[in-house]
Amino acid sequence: MADSFDIAVIGGGPGGYVAAIRAAQLGLKTAVVEREHLGGVCLNWGCIPTKALLRSAEVLHLMQHAASFGLSASNVGFDLAAVVKRSRAVANQLQNGVKGLLRKNKVTVYEGQGKLAGKGKVSVTKDGKPVAELAAKHIILATGARARVLSGLEPDGKLVWTYKEAMIPPAMPKSLLVVGSGAIGVEFASFYRTLGAEVTIVEVLDRILPVEDAEISAAAKKSFERQGMKILTSATVKSLKKEADVVTATIASAAGETSIKAERVILAVGISANTENLGLEGTGVKLDRGHIVVDPWLQTGEPGVYAIGDITGAPWLAHKASHEGVICVEKIAGLPHVAPLDVRRIPGCTYCHPQVASVGLSEAKAKELGHTVKVGRFPLIGNGKAIALGDTEGFVKTVFDAKTGELLGAHMIGPEVTELIQGYTIAKSLETTEAELMHTVFPHPTLSEAMHEAVLDAYGRVIHI
Repeated sequence: MADSFDIAVIGGGPGGYVAAIRAAQLGLKTAVVEREHLGGVCLNWGCIPTKALLRSAEVLHLMQHAASFGLSASNVGFDLAAVVKRSRAVANQLQNGVKGLLRKNKVTVYEGQGKLAGKGKVSVTKDGKPVAELAAKHIILATGARARVLSGLEPDGKLVWTYKEAMIPPAMPKSLLVVGSGAIGVEFASFYRTLGAEVTIVEVLDRILPVEDAEISAAAKKSFERQGMKILTSATVKSLKKEADVVTATIASAAGETSIKAERVILAVGISANTENLGLEGTGVKLDRGHIVVDPWLQTGEPGVYAIGDITGAPWLAHKASHEGVICVEKIAGLPHVAPLDVRRIPGCTYCHPQVASVGLSEAKAKELGHTVKVGRFPLIGNGKAIALGDTEGFVKTVFDAKTGELLGAHMIGPEVTELIQGYTIAKSLETTEAELMHTVFPHPTLSEAMHEAVLDAYGRVIHI
């Protein structure tokens, strides 16, 4: 006999477990099927443990510059094994927290591989052996994604790493080649450079952090180069030649081909959706460039089957997956006033040094879409809190529609901007114009005052520059 549920979720990552908890809160009998780790890649091998690693690097950086704060610290160094151990402990603590939340909400958890097995049915197997058969009125696919692999640049776990090996290095490499300059690539570049590795970043596009506003990308490049990183843009890694403990990469660019030697290579060239072995064959579920096609309510082409998170396409962000899970479940439950997700209101954060954060349209994209824009900027060198922190690198940029005053986008680089961006995100959700932002009182002294000043600057009213 199949175990019967209102909702069965395949995948226990930030989309799946949040969807399951929300479903249980709404009184729906819910199950989650997870083949590896509750919390998914994000919690176990992504967002959370990398932030723990970067925090260790940040503290090391501060200790190395203790004298500038009137302090003394001698023989400053690090224990790589202990840094990694702390990172894993942070991930384990949160994974246990997710387990506890699912228990608290009476969500049934099945360990194994979930697969569609006919209308309203899910089969669960582990190590090829049957575990359970589930019957569910609604099935949510939330299986996430994995590191993308390029032909000829396949990782081997020793010399050529994915994000997973990069998080648990057995020893500190003296030199590192990072292929790809999105969030994952530059975060690892920051971590390893702060710990002393010689770092080279190779990016196929004409600038690093290519999804960010061009001014932010340019500022990040200058900062990284000041830190000693080597950055190659409009360049492609053609091949990797592995030796005993070093890799020789052949790099092609407009200037021709060159070779770079590095002890280790990190591949950070995007992700591929986990749509294999889900039983999609013979169903109405459709794929577009490897991702599952869904409507605004996350419904696939197969009645009763939904998909959320990374398997539905960009942006590939944990908080996007979680929000989609809530929307999907609330729509299934028939709640009134459920709103579809507006991707223009999803913030993006990169935890390199300096941090980068944004929401909405870049200046170039806003113009491309036909907006006449007003743009404001405020440098953190003019912010009292940043000066007191001893971290004045960076700026805040705002983009407004000149006709309506709508906040189209906000872009930030500097200390703790990943914590600040939510202010602009809320403003966009409330459809705020420059008038409301100008009349908002920002506390002093805080980094957030730079956000206010960037709004004022767009309208010729900036005070502190």
